[in-house]
Amino acid sequence: MTRHVLENLNGRRFRCRAIIERFGTKNAFRGPPLTTLLLRDVTDPMTGAVLTEHLWFTAGNWSEGLQPGDAIEFEARVTEYLKGYRGRRDDVWGAPVRVDYRLERPTQVRKIAEPDLSAGALFEVPA
Repeated sequence: MTRHVLENLNGRRFRCRAIIERFGTKNAFRGPPLTTLLLRDVTDPMTGAVLTEHLWFTAGNWSEGLQPGDAIEFEARVTEYLKGYRGRRDDVWGAPVRVDYRLERPTQVRKIAEPDLSAGALFEVPA
């Protein structure tokens, strides 16, 4: 699924809101595996507009102390990347290579009040 909303924001930096779904790992080119985290319900906190249903980040100092279920706000930049298998093996039947969009370089990360997960209450803009 291409992230059409993010495509329209390519190159821009702005504030986002999301919920941490879970932590995971991915293989590093060298060294131990890298810790990752899955964010869900990524929205624009000003409008409540959904930016993407989920995305993965590589964890860093910015994510220390965060737990699954935490609601966070952060600033990030939209960039494009190539998604899909680009290797030389003929026996790999992966997804075709295509352009997709991601958020990167999260800064000004802050945990927001404990989320009320009932029927989208987390994303209501106070009057």
